[in-house]
Amino acid sequence: MIEDGRGCIDYDEAGAGPTVVLVPGSCSTGAAWRPVTAQWENKYRAVTTSLLGYGGTQERRSVADTDIAHEAEALEAVIRRTGGPAHLVGHSFGALSALAVALRGRVPLLSLTIAEAPAPEILRHMGEYRHYLAFRTMSDAYSAAYQAGDSAAIERMIDFYGGAGTFASWPQRVRDYASQTTPVNLLDWASAYGFDLTPELLATVDTPTLACWGEASHPAARRANQLLGQFIPNAAVATIAQHVARAEDSAAVPALTN
Repeated sequence: MIEDGRGCIDYDEAGAGPTVVLVPGSCSTGAAWRPVTAQWENKYRAVTTSLLGYGGTQERRSVADTDIAHEAEALEAVIRRTGGPAHLVGHSFGALSALAVALRGRVPLLSLTIAEAPAPEILRHMGEYRHYLAFRTMSDAYSAAYQAGDSAAIERMIDFYGGAGTFASWPQRVRDYASQTTPVNLLDWASAYGFDLTPELLATVDTPTLACWGEASHPAARRANQLLGQFIPNAAVATIAQHVARAEDSAAVPALTN
């Protein structure tokens, strides 16, 4: 744990070798990376953390201030704690927050991996309104359902990404955790919509970058990340095969609340 002046930040590390900072997505903690790091056989120094409001990381945002810079500042504290340049890997909203770190340029990065970031604003700027509205329609309905008292409203967001029935297929304790973190996740979406990503801004990223997405992921998510890969200079891009993604997802879900 990092004792920061603005609140505690989850910090854990294991293994030796090149430093890789792993940032999970919403409704998760650093434990979600265990199926990945277990394959590394301690060949890397794996540093894990949690986003604001999840695990032991204290929330810094409010409804009136959802600037993604708050997420970036917490991740920068994690990278500084490692003592040197690091490879930064983020998944979902963790990937969007990692991109914010790279754009700020306040800590040394060896590389950046963006795994399916929810980046609706690049869609809007590029006139990809069908995909942008897919995000907006989902998140607006999700927020409205929660405000109306639906404690399981987050199912709309989970099934948007994983397909109908995904949320229902999860173990009860994982569904409960996701539902409990709904207010935090709604701040995540506000942060994402407030992150004004433009081609011009993405062109300023000078960190070697990989942008990737799942073969079977929602078309809006795929297209947003394709655009990130297109506008970040010299970025590599990759599609994760469906059978690989499904195996990793099934392994990670039980780890969310461990």
